Amino acid sequence: MERLAPSRTPVFKPALALAFALVFALAAFLRFDFLTSVTHQVTHDTVYYDKMVRQLIENGVYGYKSETPNAKVPPGYPLFMAAVYKLAGYTEHDPYPYIRYAQAVISLATLAIAAYIANRLGGPIAALATSAVMAVYPPFIWANGAILTETLAALLLLAYLALQLAALDKPTPRASILAGAALGLAMLARSEFAVLLPASYLLFWLIRKDARHAAKLLLCAGLGTALVLSPWILRNVVTLHKPIIASTQVNPFAAGTYPNKNYEDGLVDRHGKTQMEVAKERLRIGFTEHTWTYVKWYTVGKLREIYGRMFFGSGHSPMYLDFPFRQQFHVVIVLGGLLSGALMLRKWRSAAVLPVVFLATISATRLAFVPEYRYNFTAMPILIVLDGLLAAALAGWALKRIRGSKGAATGKEGVTYEAG
Repeated sequence: MERLAPSRTPVFKPALALAFALVFALAAFLRFDFLTSVTHQVTHDTVYYDKMVRQLIENGVYGYKSETPNAKVPPGYPLFMAAVYKLAGYTEHDPYPYIRYAQAVISLATLAIAAYIANRLGGPIAALATSAVMAVYPPFIWANGAILTETLAALLLLAYLALQLAALDKPTPRASILAGAALGLAMLARSEFAVLLPASYLLFWLIRKDARHAAKLLLCAGLGTALVLSPWILRNVVTLHKPIIASTQVNPFAAGTYPNKNYEDGLVDRHGKTQMEVAKERLRIGFTEHTWTYVKWYTVGKLREIYGRMFFGSGHSPMYLDFPFRQQFHVVIVLGGLLSGALMLRKWRSAAVLPVVFLATISATRLAFVPEYRYNFTAMPILIVLDGLLAAALAGWALKRIRGSKGAATGKEGVTYEAG
């Protein structure tokens, strides 16, 4: 497999380090200033998480929207909340501000990992561009005020991407086990990330054409994932008498069967049926009798819903970062990332294409569920990394043209710039 080569850049290193420091300082200021300067709202999901966590701490019962045990949501974010509640002394202090400050730190760590990935794939210019966009992209600031899974899930997903890149670049059993363990942590926040593991090693097989080696590494990665998930699975076996690996919530899948979110379209009689029974019947009738409507909804319709707008967090006032062309900024990020991903496919025989595989796999998986622009949050760091790679490539091309022109004028050969 083609290795990820370290990049070379003509940028003066102290100046580059200063630029990174300034970007990181700006990111930190915006996040903490946001948390302290606005009034935060909470969603109904937050209310249910709060009840769940208090019940878990006080009664030892893990149940979402229930006083009895269940596995409707994976335990990553509730356990994170429970830890902060205990540290904050939740019976005497409001734990929400502590969670928000912890999430601001998590957001900064996510920015650092994204910069690392961009640097690994495209060099320091790509890393700087990625950091700069992530520092000011409004949802990465607003989400820190929301008591929701997004901020933690984004960190764990990027950590997994970084480790999976390393595991494909240097394919050893140890590296794959470590990447698998990182995926296990990510799945504890969002179970939908499970599909990324087979997609990663399918890429390895396509590049290497070595099915045996790919299967061996996939098995190692699966072992790492299983080790991390084993306490959750064991709990479900003992408490619920079922080997539940992820979660059991059906509503997002069932709600996704209503084109354009028209929940009263009357396509199926719902009386006396479970959500899953209704969902299956809707899919059968929808794709056979309303084929074009359902095909359009399960492709461009849902993608437009997911990526068409930015995530606003749980709400706050007054509006923070209320700058003009905010929505256009989001659209440019999405379109630029897609263009960059398409260009990267030209050199697909490298682990460097893994972010594109992640983005495509996540997007395809979400077509099965109800589309919400909240769900684009964890994909946006990957799109911004791809934007950073595109910016580095354009900078390299421009610098090469400039130096080529100078070389032609002086009779000397221009310096070649390598962005990655």
